[in-house]
Amino acid sequence: MDDHLWLPYSQMKTAMKPLRVASTSGSRITLDDGRVLIDGIASWWTACHGYNHPHIAACVSRQLAAMPHVMFGGLTHAPAEQLAARLAALLPGDLDRVFFSDSGSVSVEVAIKMATQYWLNRGVRDRHRLIAFHGGYHGDTLGTMAVCDPEEGMHSLFAGVLPRHHLCRLPTDEASHAVFDAFLDRHAHEVAAILIEPLVQGAGGMRFHAASVLSRLRASADRHGVLLILDEVFTGFGRTGTLFACEQAGIVPDIITLSKALTGGTMGLAATVARRHVFEAFWNDDPSAALMHGPTFMANPLACAAANASLDLFEREDRLGQAAVIADQLAAELEPCRALPSVLDVRVRGAIGVVQLTLPVDLDGLKRRLVAAGVWVRPFRDIVYLTPALTIDTASLSRLTAAITAALSSTSAA
Repeated sequence: MDDHLWLPYSQMKTAMKPLRVASTSGSRITLDDGRVLIDGIASWWTACHGYNHPHIAACVSRQLAAMPHVMFGGLTHAPAEQLAARLAALLPGDLDRVFFSDSGSVSVEVAIKMATQYWLNRGVRDRHRLIAFHGGYHGDTLGTMAVCDPEEGMHSLFAGVLPRHHLCRLPTDEASHAVFDAFLDRHAHEVAAILIEPLVQGAGGMRFHAASVLSRLRASADRHGVLLILDEVFTGFGRTGTLFACEQAGIVPDIITLSKALTGGTMGLAATVARRHVFEAFWNDDPSAALMHGPTFMANPLACAAANASLDLFEREDRLGQAAVIADQLAAELEPCRALPSVLDVRVRGAIGVVQLTLPVDLDGLKRRLVAAGVWVRPFRDIVYLTPALTIDTASLSRLTAAITAALSSTSAA
């Protein structure tokens, strides 16, 4: 291992030596030693069109020749203007004011800041807490750690030093929603917004919930005058079977966050998009009412060009149809895992397949078996999951599901 790198989510003293990558193409990762792995997680869910898509590469190349970057303070440019307009047209309702940043965590930070200042600008000083949910994950920056599940997530060490918000059980039926609504009735006076990952709580455990949960939360937010933020960093751009997960509930959040697949997995870019009434709370002659935030590389022209190219592909090619085909194949081919003694549950939603184990396993050993089978899958805690490129072919997807079944079968036998 390189003596100077510090790897993510890794105890550097004991971590497995990382695999050195030479190149990527489609759904394949080629290592320095010549081995080729089928990628089952699309580089943390970003490469929705597969790696090295020629249309995205050509658009980025043209943009590189013209203008790789320019500051967004007092300046603007066509790629950002075009992308903002396209996102506003694709998103439901009046989500039409786009603030760009460079990562999913930062997009949620901006949403939290936006929701809090929304109330401050309206002269309400007590509404500074958020309601988030057990099993949720919203990023690793200090503000987003405060709205992640401290027990199930990765941030329990920081529990005593993070800002204090309300963490509730996700209301999944009428009875639990009544409990949640009663809680909100008691605390709405101090709550700026409700924050949730719609349909799937991703890195917190790949937990699914029904679209009706979102409908009820929207109704509760309206009833109590609270903002609703949807974190679609993971679920956006076809991953759950619709372009955005909120479409399946027929609701419009007050603020939505987007990243991951926004650029088709080419480079970092994120967007925090607000409804008109949220933006209007900042529209003022008073300079102090402005949203005082500005990442240095926000609206980077290269990233915006990649994102526009990615949206071209969603328009020209049937990515949602491909997601539906993947969902059917995942459901059929992961189902045999359910019979294994080490498996607690098998579930699929859109292009997400999850095998939940009864107990955490030897993850390093499992990863080695999967790499030996020619696939790249990154299980965590008690979850083995697949989130492949939406363009993956059926044979490659079968290689992934077969490798997981075989690896878990050998784990159960051991």
